[in-house]
Amino acid sequence: MAIRSTDTVKSESPSTDPTEAEIECVDEPAVADSGDSTDDDANGTAADQAVDKRQSSPEPTPRRLSVSFQARSLVHAVLIAMLVSASAAFAWLYMDARHELDTQVRGSHDNAHAEQVSLDYAVNAATMNFKDLNGWKTKLVAGTSPELNEKLTKAAESMEQILVPLQWTSTAQPLIAKVHSDVGGVYVVDCFVSVQTKTVQAPDALQSTATYSLTLDSNKNWQITDVGGIGSVVGQK
Repeated sequence: MAIRSTDTVKSESPSTDPTEAEIECVDEPAVADSGDSTDDDANGTAADQAVDKRQSSPEPTPRRLSVSFQARSLVHAVLIAMLVSASAAFAWLYMDARHELDTQVRGSHDNAHAEQVSLDYAVNAATMNFKDLNGWKTKLVAGTSPELNEKLTKAAESMEQILVPLQWTSTAQPLIAKVHSDVGGVYVVDCFVSVQTKTVQAPDALQSTATYSLTLDSNKNWQITDVGGIGSVVGQK
């Protein structure tokens, strides 16, 4: 701020001191030092350039973060691989157990079927009436293979010569049947039936147990391919 003095003599009043002066203060704009302004501009320009350089230059990624990310990715990959392997192992075990269970169920079903077929056949073979031997012979060869059919037919014809004179009558009740062996779908079944027999020589019923051994081939629609024990009824195999 600069001070400018202006001496004004006021003649309006004679008592006024001629030496009295009014000092008028005038505000004038301060003139900045040209040398200081240049330095400030230079410093400001350098600072701006430094800021711009920092802003334009990308900051490097910390190496620790990169290593941590890679390690975490590796752990995830290992866990996924372990889960996949475990799932495959469980699936294989499940399929193997399911196959074994299916095999056992199918085996039990086939055994039961073989036993039932054999027991039904044994009951029919042991049930005879000299008045209806044709019906007995029909049941005797039912479900048998062609070769066994022919063999049993001949045996029944021979036995007929004995059954008629004796007036043979017998009834049978199933007892039990059990698979003795199973080789490649060929079953050997032992059957036991309770038989009551009457003849002209023994009008009172005689109690006995007949035993049969039957061979069935599941590969040929469960045909009966051999019968053992029937000789006790018809005299020969």
